[in-house]
Amino acid sequence: MSDRIVIIGGGLAGGNAAATLREEGFSGPVTIVTREPGVPFGRPPLSKTYLRSEEELDGWYVRPAAWYDKHQVDRLLDEVTGIQADAHTVTLGSGQQLEYGKLLIASGGQPHHLRLPGADLDGVHYLRTVASCDAIKQEARPGRRAVVIGMGFIGCEVAASLTQLGVKVTAVFGGRYPLERVLGEQVGAIMGDIHREKGVQLLAGDEVAELTGDGRVSAVVTAAGTTVPCDFVVAGIGIAPEVPPVTGGSLETGDGILVDEHCRTSLPDVYAAGDVASVLHPLFGRVRVEHYNNGEKQGAFAAHSMLGSDAPYDYLYTFWSDQYDHKIEYAGHATKWDDFVVRGSLADRSLIGFYLVDGVVRAAVGLDRGGDPELDADSEMAASARLVDQRAAPSADQLADEKTDLWSLTSARR
Repeated sequence: MSDRIVIIGGGLAGGNAAATLREEGFSGPVTIVTREPGVPFGRPPLSKTYLRSEEELDGWYVRPAAWYDKHQVDRLLDEVTGIQADAHTVTLGSGQQLEYGKLLIASGGQPHHLRLPGADLDGVHYLRTVASCDAIKQEARPGRRAVVIGMGFIGCEVAASLTQLGVKVTAVFGGRYPLERVLGEQVGAIMGDIHREKGVQLLAGDEVAELTGDGRVSAVVTAAGTTVPCDFVVAGIGIAPEVPPVTGGSLETGDGILVDEHCRTSLPDVYAAGDVASVLHPLFGRVRVEHYNNGEKQGAFAAHSMLGSDAPYDYLYTFWSDQYDHKIEYAGHATKWDDFVVRGSLADRSLIGFYLVDGVVRAAVGLDRGGDPELDADSEMAASARLVDQRAAPSADQLADEKTDLWSLTSARR
């Protein structure tokens, strides 16, 4: 059997896996197969600083372009058309077949596309790649009008960036508030107020019924009957995990590729990481997480696992979002909660909020407060992350009391 490690996907998880393999001394062939030109990089600037032409992407490269040749990591610009699990081979669109000893699926996902009249008009954009971001940048000129569909993190960040570029933005989304599904009603309401104050028109609790125009989109019609004239549209309505077709074995899936706590799939010698992987996490159960920090950490972890590590993937999920001059930090994972406890002030928009399930801290959010839990080990958010990790159950009064040091509620500071 070949000792080659093949990585499907040249994004953040795949790039970090390749880098880790070499750093840990793996000397066999490593091949990354990707449809995207360029080297693996982190995508956060695509909705923020790169979109606003404030930053190039080289600072977000997993490794500089020259690193791959120097460390004999092959990058093939191609697509995977099939995995033959019994033969340990991968077939590419070019017809080439690659044998593998271990295979990492880090194929990420593709944006959900609108399925409604007018969705195929010119001027309708989805943000995922550098090329798609560049196309939006070409549209984003002062005085133009954009409709953003969806106000999750991509929608919110794109709406903020376009507004900062002088574009007049209208956002159409279900639910009452931006980010309500992830951050809850209280924080979502604050974010809605922030966007409105910056000039974004929010059409909450509505959905797009039709896009109209003669060859190019010129208006969006909502289910409630509102017609919004526009020059272009950006739809941020989530992604679908991209699962390659498999023969010669059964790949278990369900909202992505199901992997165990070691990132192993149901197929022998096949692993998955990043946006495509639904991992069995020891703290949160089965989860699939699409944020930058997870892609970075899980790609490296999968490499260790392929090299024989038996440690579980127990990374405590964290992420951040920048919108205008406001910063959101988050640690943990909670899709439902019994109670939301605020330390600080909703009115002043400076707070740490705790998501409790049966009294246990499952996640925490910081809005313009708390520090980066990844970079500042002494911050309030780092302490909040420790509470999540330790399944701590302090009282709501203790969490809310500014006089109580959050570190004192953990069993140990370090």
